[in-house]
Amino acid sequence: MGERPPSSEDMEKGREKRQKSRHSMPPPHLCPPPPKPWVPWLMPIVFVVNVAMFVYTMYVNDCPTTGEKCLFPFLKRFSFQPFRENPLLGPAALTLKKLGALELQLVVEGGEGWRLLSCMWLHAGVVHLLFNMLSLLFIGIRLEQEFGFIRIGFLYLLAGIGGSLGSTLHRLRTASPTISVGASGALFGLLGAMLSELLINWTIYVNKCTALLILMVVIAVNMAVGFIPKVDSSAHIGGFLAGFFLGFVILVRPQYGYISSRHLPSTYEGRRKSRHKFYQYVLGITAFVFLVLGYTYGFGKLYGPPALKNLP
Repeated sequence: MGERPPSSEDMEKGREKRQKSRHSMPPPHLCPPPPKPWVPWLMPIVFVVNVAMFVYTMYVNDCPTTGEKCLFPFLKRFSFQPFRENPLLGPAALTLKKLGALELQLVVEGGEGWRLLSCMWLHAGVVHLLFNMLSLLFIGIRLEQEFGFIRIGFLYLLAGIGGSLGSTLHRLRTASPTISVGASGALFGLLGAMLSELLINWTIYVNKCTALLILMVVIAVNMAVGFIPKVDSSAHIGGFLAGFFLGFVILVRPQYGYISSRHLPSTYEGRRKSRHKFYQYVLGITAFVFLVLGYTYGFGKLYGPPALKNLP
């Protein structure tokens, strides 16, 4: 005796079950393609510009013409100021001031706001330049490989300006006559952005706690540099905070498991994950508000109406 052939009702139920199974989940082979790393070129250019600016600064400085006992006189006009004047092996403060160093009176009363940007490309000495450029190569190039030159270039400049604002506001409160130079504010901004990037993209990291611990140690070591005499810690803090909030806005990535519609077959009707999690939107919007308030406060204290200048 043969088996009873399936009824039309059984066949319809089987068809619905197969369709439901097919549409409820993506095919097993379906997965988003790995992101292609960017070829870094902007950060290497920033490196070259910083080194070139230091060479030009030493050329303009021309220590032998001052009558001082210069360090390494065989370098002639590229020789350094006496160690007692500049222990970082670099030019005179007057030369840095002439080329665009950050100085309170010139920025606020002289209307030379461009110094908030120009000071990022000057360095006080070989030691200063070496430390900053090593940080740039290790941190900046890695970030540019992951996020591209547009976002990292934007981050670098805005964080640098944030560091300059922090330095100027500190001098405004203390009436300090000293000058400030260096890319430290921008570099601390990159560190701050690395921290916020880890937090806002938490779901895509595998060893989350390990990555966070290592990053916090790196940040703590760099922050400790601010306690060295004559180091502008206010620029470090300003740049770090600017970069930290900027990272929430411009370094956000799709959540784990998200697949773009262009990588899904046209017949797929299953449930899809949203591009970002709700907390990513909240952090991004909150950080953007803090950025607007922070930069408005900073520029308002320097160039705004009396109502803003009189804020604490």
